[in-house]
Amino acid sequence: MSDQRNLFIAIVLSMAVVFGWQYLVGVPRMQEEQARQQQQAAQQPNQATPQAGAVPTVPATTVLPRDQALAQSPTRTEVETPTLVGSINLAGGRFDDLRLRNYHETPEPTSPEIELLSPRAAEHPYFAEFGWIAGQGSTAAVPGEMTQWTLAEGSKLAPGQNVEMTYDNGQGLVFTRRISVDERYMFTIADTVDNRSDAPVTLSPYGLVYRSNIPATTIYWVVHEGFIGVLGGTLKDPTYADLADGNETQRFESQGGWLGITDKYWMAAVIPPQSEQIAATYMAYDANGSKAYRSDYVMNPREVAPNSSHTVVHHLFAGAKLVEIVDDYAETLAIQRFDMAVDWGWFNPLTKWMFQALDFLNKLTGNFGVAILVFTVFVKAVFYPLANTSYRAMSKMKKLQPEMERLRERFKEDKAKQQQELMKLYQTEKVNPLAGCLPMLIQIPVFFSLYKVLLVTIDMRHAPFFGWIKDLSAPDPTSIFNLFGLIPIDLPQFLMLGVFPILMGVTMWIQTNLNPPPADPVQQRLFAFMPLIFTFMLASFPVGLVVYWTWNNLLSIIQQIVIMRRTGTPVDLIDRLRGMGKRLARGEAPEKPAGPPD
Repeated sequence: MSDQRNLFIAIVLSMAVVFGWQYLVGVPRMQEEQARQQQQAAQQPNQATPQAGAVPTVPATTVLPRDQALAQSPTRTEVETPTLVGSINLAGGRFDDLRLRNYHETPEPTSPEIELLSPRAAEHPYFAEFGWIAGQGSTAAVPGEMTQWTLAEGSKLAPGQNVEMTYDNGQGLVFTRRISVDERYMFTIADTVDNRSDAPVTLSPYGLVYRSNIPATTIYWVVHEGFIGVLGGTLKDPTYADLADGNETQRFESQGGWLGITDKYWMAAVIPPQSEQIAATYMAYDANGSKAYRSDYVMNPREVAPNSSHTVVHHLFAGAKLVEIVDDYAETLAIQRFDMAVDWGWFNPLTKWMFQALDFLNKLTGNFGVAILVFTVFVKAVFYPLANTSYRAMSKMKKLQPEMERLRERFKEDKAKQQQELMKLYQTEKVNPLAGCLPMLIQIPVFFSLYKVLLVTIDMRHAPFFGWIKDLSAPDPTSIFNLFGLIPIDLPQFLMLGVFPILMGVTMWIQTNLNPPPADPVQQRLFAFMPLIFTFMLASFPVGLVVYWTWNNLLSIIQQIVIMRRTGTPVDLIDRLRGMGKRLARGEAPEKPAGPPD
């Protein structure tokens, strides 16, 4: 019994630590980070990129609203695909203006489109660029930040409509950039240098993603945002804070791979030729009162002889991290582990498999919420035999409670003898006290995997259920404290206690009362409060997760009651609830439930 108690407490405490961390630490950290970002935005600092190896610097500029920042550089070529809209800046040849056509800021389709990339002078700069670095000691003029490229071919970049821009440095080097884009989120950039001079020139191609003054977002400790890339065959993904605290720089050597900066749902990543050796850098630094972040790579130098040319083909991914799309790019473009752009977390194979199952069910049912319900039934069916064994053991344990209490009372002064007699009772009745913990053990990896699916997969973003649930990846928007919206007042987050968290708490309370109570009075009080504690904790979690937990609890309750009736174990909770209902119907005061013993 002692082993059962310790294991059960360990499981409960493990889950409480995870929920408590998000509720008590994650949420305050989110609020602190949002306050810090808002303060930086209010200061509107000038920001500059410092020297970092050979990668060219970015000069400081004043901060402007995005539209005004775009108007500062009117020489642009339009970008329009089924998924993207924006423009490429001919000043510098930079990718600094992209919006996502299929995604909006809120579930309302009329809300603004998501702004992914923004120009250098905007409030929240986020852009990608490619270019050449002159060899050490070389005086060759290469295209830079203020270089005005000339549009030589095409007027708009679209699938099947390429654009080509050129720059003549006046010293015998002519640079040509040919850009194409597919129907999703991948750009192909073919950079060519034509040496028409009388001397060889040494150049190194580079690509970078830059971001500063990050906008305030909801921060989850289990969701990665910041630097990301696969370098040397392994995932390298420090957060913003990992580097920002000490203005650090991380350097890597790799053949091929990719790197960039990611949000929860969107990402900008530069991708060198997979056969090329690169020197990659992640860096964070102070830029006139704000933090700036940059991922970049530089390829090995190559010498371009007189009257010859050299071409390098880069790729740029700028868009939504749809699982199907990043998996396809990993295969068709042979990009090393590009599927890791989606943060699958600790239970990587299980989480991805769970998403694929839910995605399949969503295509069948047309609703991710219904897919979660069907998937839960499937999981319960798979583990039905094991759960049956566990619930039978728990029913036997509950049936043995009077005899166990008698032994505890008889040997209360001799704990060793008490444990010996209890073990003899378990052996005689063929009961395994640890078997009752199995349903919770089974649920933990499934729970965390579903939690990750709801948080990181963009397919779940703004996915509706029914009624008031417009977004399964967001918390239940209702609250009992404003009568579920009848009282028009705004409530703080800790008072947002919606319908589904309350239903989850009720089902958890019922399930707790069906189980045999712990012998220790302190544990009894702890377990009595667990449903209430979890109700408030899960209120801030994605409602899709709460729907899963509520439905899973309900199925478990039905299964457990059936088994208890088959084994002859009294379901006193049913009788207690039935009697309570009758007393309320007669207008009598409800019976005070028996509390834990003192």
